Amino acid sequence: MLRVLKWFSLIVLTTVSLAVASILVWLNRPLPLALDGQDVVDLRVVPGASARAISRAIVQGGVQTPEWLLLAWFRASGEAGNIRAGSYEIEPGTTPRRLLEKLVNGEQALRRVTLLEGWNYRQVMQALRSAEHLVFDLPAFTTGEYNDLMYALGLEARHPEGRFFPDTYLYPKYATASSVLRQAAAAMDRRLQLAWDQRHPHVPLRNPDELLILASIIERETGHPADRYKVSAVFNNRLRIGMRLQADPTVVYGLGEGFEGRLRRIHLTTDTPYNTYTRAGLPPTPIAMPSMAALMAAGQPADSPVMYFVARGDGTSEFSRTLDEHNRAVRRFILNR
Repeated sequence: MLRVLKWFSLIVLTTVSLAVASILVWLNRPLPLALDGQDVVDLRVVPGASARAISRAIVQGGVQTPEWLLLAWFRASGEAGNIRAGSYEIEPGTTPRRLLEKLVNGEQALRRVTLLEGWNYRQVMQALRSAEHLVFDLPAFTTGEYNDLMYALGLEARHPEGRFFPDTYLYPKYATASSVLRQAAAAMDRRLQLAWDQRHPHVPLRNPDELLILASIIERETGHPADRYKVSAVFNNRLRIGMRLQADPTVVYGLGEGFEGRLRRIHLTTDTPYNTYTRAGLPPTPIAMPSMAALMAAGQPADSPVMYFVARGDGTSEFSRTLDEHNRAVRRFILNR
């Protein structure tokens, strides 16, 4: 009898040892994946999902391993309650141990979208529509019908032009476009406040919104770092004395999508709310997304009496204090006389 018990104990011990060894091998062996032409298996963990629901989603997504085994591993690890919600990718070569580590650390599948300085709102929307694995959930926007958009974002009801900071934004796979825009809006609010707080005390700008509008014009007028503060000086000097800004980019913006790409004299005399040749002061909204450099330049113009500038043709500008100087610069750089 004693010998039988010994043999039985040996068999049980051997069986347990083999089971433990098998589990250890399974934990460190790449999970087989049914990719169906894809590079990875997508997994979306919703907030509040149970370990059982997550195990089921993993198997249903294409991981070819027993659901009960995954569930047992999650629970035995003590980490089942620490799995984070989000969008994940399970790549070939992923082991059960690595999979749990990824889920607990919240290593989501990220994508990126870049919003460029100088873009207008329609270009932003097109970039979001084209962004990889980004769910476009924004209402349509047409001129004068922007309240629905800002309401959808939970933002103040105002024109969206220029309200989003140009930058590269990371987002989880299958995130919404509205979540990216909220990030960009918050980023612009922070930077605009910083530029406003650091503005020169004598600039003729009454509030941060006016600084944002001027910065957007500066952004569209020049991308040359050394010229930004002088361009700002020209516009600030003009605003101070009530002289019209006469900024071509505002005219182009006011012409809308029908603009054919070449600014003509008739455009300069066609009145719109954005035509700074026919109307004094700043236009009613920004005309583009300004960079941080443009925001800072708007509030910190160069200490210079310049009142005019003209493009030299190489990306830089020629600045003048008087109309006679400016006319000579136009003849030299524009008319080639």
